[in-house]
Amino acid sequence: QVQLVESGGGLVQAGGSLRLSCAASGLTLSAYRVAWFRQAPGKEREFVAVILWASGGSINYGDSVKGRFTISRDAGKNTVYLEMNNLKPEDTAVYYCAARQPPRPAYDVWGQGTQVTVFL
Repeated sequence: QVQLVESGGGLVQAGGSLRLSCAASGLTLSAYRVAWFRQAPGKEREFVAVILWASGGSINYGDSVKGRFTISRDAGKNTVYLEMNNLKPEDTAVYYCAARQPPRPAYDVWGQGTQVTVFL
């Protein structure tokens, strides 16, 4: 069974940090582009970060998280991480990891999401 499982969400004060994990089973992430998205209540889903596993791991971030979030990978654990620093209340959302295997255009494997809540 192909599955992504996120963990690491929680409640944190503004300025604090969290690390989210996205563990894969039934697929080998080295063949995929893996991204983090988030969705806050009443808002559209927002792109957060992406890592292309192959070719040295090309990385890109959404403008709202640049300089504060870091995406990384652990091939041995078949896991992608999202390190989130200097969190702000506007970072509050459900965070999802997703994977797609190039050249497929759409992310077709999604996790269940993990809640991140940032309070003042």
